Amino acid sequence: MTEFATKLVESLQPISDQFKSLNIPEPVTHWGHPFFMGIVIVAMGSFVAISGWRSRTTTDPEVATKNKADHRKVAPLMTVFLATGYTGGLLSLVMQGKPLLESPHFITGSIVLTLLAINGAISLTGFGGNQPLLRNAHAYLGSAIVMLLVAHAFLGIKLGLSI
Repeated sequence: MTEFATKLVESLQPISDQFKSLNIPEPVTHWGHPFFMGIVIVAMGSFVAISGWRSRTTTDPEVATKNKADHRKVAPLMTVFLATGYTGGLLSLVMQGKPLLESPHFITGSIVLTLLAINGAISLTGFGGNQPLLRNAHAYLGSAIVMLLVAHAFLGIKLGLSI
């Protein structure tokens, strides 16, 4: 384990010990993270992607406005839940005594959060004054993130079955 991973485990260990003292059943510790993150990815991820694309592709201005508003409301919440779940996944591994920062699942999760931050920054700039290039970059990057989340989920299932 790298020095950074060791320090991270040391910092998460007190929180892990608190949760362990609750006598949470092992299946919940093992599969809780993937279960809840699966819900976030399927429910919120698909909603965010569909509402974002509907706001771009519909010819009905009323439908576009509603979908744009829905996308703006749910996308930041999804990002917060994914970031929280990322932390929960690390904590789950510490609770199970498994290595951190080594799996492809960890790498894809880190990439997802980085790309979400970039995509959020694009949006927060007002797409650089409503530039079509940045609007397109936001849409296609968001779609790539959703595809990466699907791969991330499969890697997580593989990881869960291996530990």
